[in-house]
Amino acid sequence: QVQVVESGGNLVQPGGSLILSCKGSGVDWKQIAWFRQAPGKKREAVSCLERQNARPFYADSTKGRFTISREDVDNTVYLWMSCLEPAYPAVYYCATDESPFPCAVVITGAVMYGLAYWGKRTPVTVSA
Repeated sequence: QVQVVESGGNLVQPGGSLILSCKGSGVDWKQIAWFRQAPGKKREAVSCLERQNARPFYADSTKGRFTISREDVDNTVYLWMSCLEPAYPAVYYCATDESPFPCAVVITGAVMYGLAYWGKRTPVTVSA
């Protein structure tokens, strides 16, 4: 049984940092991507990591502030977020697939709904 579970969402002050975790099990993942969605807005990709070469990809809005990394011991991918900006509440999703969709494509959002396995989201609020 495939399970994808996000955790780490929280209330954080503007300029602060937060680490999200995505733990996958039962899946031979080829890439893991993080998506963000605010109420009334489109879901957007923020970062993606390819398993084979561990190459990270970032949306322009997150470059230099977010870092994606993986811990093979417990099959977990982390999203390190810093310099968080005030924004409406947003939920973060983790998604993966056993098909080798390139992260260069995933980060554009083009194959977003083609990714087979999604977590149930974790909420992040940036507010004073």
